[in-house]
Amino acid sequence: MNRRNLLKTIGTGIAGVGIMPIVSSNKKMKTKYSKLKGNINHSVSAWCYNKLSFEDLAKASKNIGLVGIDLVGSENWDILKKHDLVSTMCYGDLEGKSTRSLTNGWCDTKYHEDLISNYLRHIKLVSDAGWTNLICFSGSRRNISNEQGLENCIEGLRKVIPMAEKHGVVLHMELLNSKIDHKDYMCDNSNWGIELCKRINSDNFKLLYDIYHMQINEGDVIRTITENHKFFGHYHTAGVPGRHEIDETQELYYPAIMEAIVSTGFKGYVAQEFIPTEKDLIKGLAEAIQICDV
Repeated sequence: MNRRNLLKTIGTGIAGVGIMPIVSSNKKMKTKYSKLKGNINHSVSAWCYNKLSFEDLAKASKNIGLVGIDLVGSENWDILKKHDLVSTMCYGDLEGKSTRSLTNGWCDTKYHEDLISNYLRHIKLVSDAGWTNLICFSGSRRNISNEQGLENCIEGLRKVIPMAEKHGVVLHMELLNSKIDHKDYMCDNSNWGIELCKRINSDNFKLLYDIYHMQINEGDVIRTITENHKFFGHYHTAGVPGRHEIDETQELYYPAIMEAIVSTGFKGYVAQEFIPTEKDLIKGLAEAIQICDV
């Protein structure tokens, strides 16, 4: 069976078996989803579903079988806990929203004072809430060399990593493409990010390997994951090109990628981070989960 036919089979399973309407006691139709296999801890990035209220996204995520939601700040953590969901990748709080900047990051020392202050506070905030993962960004190059960028990141991050180690929080620097979406971003390839991990040498600093972004910038996804998985603490998905659904309309074959991730013994989270094009947002999300649920 070729890739296109297999994805069609998966889609048929979603439509015919995996998603079933049931009638609730108030006669309204509710969608019930088949139980997931449990090999992958599924999540979704909140920003992709900003057309929904966070409450509605949380309800739908729980119904589909996701374990949590990605890129959630403290302003919405109570809603996650209400629905027994995990903040699978945290922001801090809105007071320290400069830490959410993709351009003003650790590779430029002029931002260190603010970043250090906020990350020291955010690490404690994340830990006190019972979460583990906290995102960070290299920021833009601004003519800084690769080597100087590494040294700058190390200088700044070493001032917050001990706090992360003390509180059991893992910082994840996201790998982003600089070819299409994030021009001038420094941590735009796995080799640079892996070298940063090696030099920091802490179990509390990992990379967020974004499959969409790395397919654009370097490709070779499965081999990279297989050979370097110990440096990757979290994964994001999306279709290439376009950053939309991960179905047969794009070039990546996600069942094989997920099998590779599972084969490494990965126990972290895989978050869907595509921009939906379907009118039924939750149906599209449920289909993506079925594709990745190997």
